Amino acid sequence: MQKESKITSKGQITVPIEVRRILGVRPGDRLRFESDNNGVHIRPVRSQSVFEKYRGIGNPGIPSGKKAINRWLREMRGHID
Repeated sequence: MQKESKITSKGQITVPIEVRRILGVRPGDRLRFESDNNGVHIRPVRSQSVFEKYRGIGNPGIPSGKKAINRWLREMRGHID
């Protein structure tokens, strides 16, 4: 894929929609530009795990977090605090 973008006088660019889709970014997301011997690479900046939105999906009624899970296990085992 080859796409072009124009740089404004403020140094801003518009990222083509095809590139945004591939990177999985939306308005307000941040991009990181990294250079190495092979060129410049663009990567999305992730502030949290990409799997965070799936956390607890298979455990309805069990809050997330270590304390909540340990409390649930104690209740299941009959050791209620």
